[in-house]
Amino acid sequence: MPRILVTAEGSDGHEMAVVLQERVIPSDLESDHFSAQLVERVGWALADADEIEHRPPAPAAHPNLITPPAP
Repeated sequence: MPRILVTAEGSDGHEMAVVLQERVIPSDLESDHFSAQLVERVGWALADADEIEHRPPAPAAHPNLITPPAP
C-alpha cells in the first residue's frame, strides 16, 4: 500500500526521526474532507521536521561522569 513518510534529520546530521508515516490509497483522495485533513497533517509534520532539524544538538555526555542509579 502506498505510504507518505516525512522524516527529519537531526541537527547533528546523523539521527533520523520519522515525523509522519501514513498509508494512503488513491481512493482516499476522492473525499474532499480526507484530502483536507491529510494536507493539514502533512503540514504539521513538515513544521515539526523543520523544528527538529534546526534544534541545537544535545550536549554529549562526558565519558568520565558517573550517572547515579535511578531510585
